[in-house]
Amino acid sequence: MTNLGFGMMRLPLLDENDFTKIDYNQVNQMVDAYMDAGFNHFDTAYIYHEGIGEIAFRKSVVERYPRDSFKIATKLPLFVITEESQLEPIFAEQLKNCGVDYFDYYMLHNVSGYTENAWKNVDLYSFINKKKEEGCIKHIGLSTHGNAEFLEEILFEHPELEFVLLQINYLDWEDEGIESRKCLEVARKYGKPVMIMEPYKGGFLADVPEEAEKIMKEYDSDRSVVSWAMRFVANLDACVVLTGASSLEQLEDNIKEFENANPLNDAELKILEEVSEIINSNITVDCTKCRYCVDACSEDIDIAKLFDLYNKHKMQGENDWTQYGNAYLNYSKLPDVGIASDCIECEVCIEECPQQINIPEVLKDVAKTFETEGYGFTD
Repeated sequence: MTNLGFGMMRLPLLDENDFTKIDYNQVNQMVDAYMDAGFNHFDTAYIYHEGIGEIAFRKSVVERYPRDSFKIATKLPLFVITEESQLEPIFAEQLKNCGVDYFDYYMLHNVSGYTENAWKNVDLYSFINKKKEEGCIKHIGLSTHGNAEFLEEILFEHPELEFVLLQINYLDWEDEGIESRKCLEVARKYGKPVMIMEPYKGGFLADVPEEAEKIMKEYDSDRSVVSWAMRFVANLDACVVLTGASSLEQLEDNIKEFENANPLNDAELKILEEVSEIINSNITVDCTKCRYCVDACSEDIDIAKLFDLYNKHKMQGENDWTQYGNAYLNYSKLPDVGIASDCIECEVCIEECPQQINIPEVLKDVAKTFETEGYGFTD
């Protein structure tokens, strides 16, 4: 039976420009609502919320609930691994951060071309196997944004892996870069249970273009846009579907939609194909706001935030004034932040991006769009 997982990548904030200022009061309410609904799977990572994501899990879950009432999944941060001597200290730090003495699920984080320095040059698999033998990990696996061929190579070479976490949603189902469907088929071929991340693709599928929403509503006026996305993933025979809710309201909505996620029929699947075409024609930057690029940026540019403003601006009409340009100006006035034109094109961010976005090139257009006199910028 599929479990609804509580993804802790995008927790509510007290300050929208500081990802370390977590609104713990609201997070606690979210955890309580989630547990009260009968779910128990929490997913976090060493790098989430600029390094305090695991600590947030400890404060809101471990310090408030008995250990046998929940399951915790976290990830070894391959982004920072360069040598074997780092593994033990980081793992010990993660146990301390989370406030537990074992992890139910432990993953190699984003095994892909972007992290190959770690998984090619450091014996990560022996390390996680050892930790499993010691009782510090119950189940070992990996998360990846790689394509189907890459995933098959990994699973063939490492049969000891017990599960995989994949990016799956109806928009990425047939995407030639992400290959959600093909990756799911590879996992099934090797008998690996699948956990699903990004069911709403960073929020894109919760706020689709009006043209797409109209098609959905004409077919079923009682179903929300979110419902279509949840129903698609909830019926794929996965063991966990992660919701990355960033507010109590969103979480409650996700729980309701998950509990009422009856399978899509052929007509509805056909509508989602049409909706996908509309969304793809409207999306300028295929960013899911994972923020891996933000952590890597030497110029302190909140790339994910700027891309979100840019996408929303483009959807409203790129030649018109929008409130998103004003929001960009307000952001630019914050202390110690970089703006799009501050990009030095070091391309480190490209290496970190699971969606394979040429970030420096897009930032040039973001600067060209927003850093104008029309939005209050002067030379």
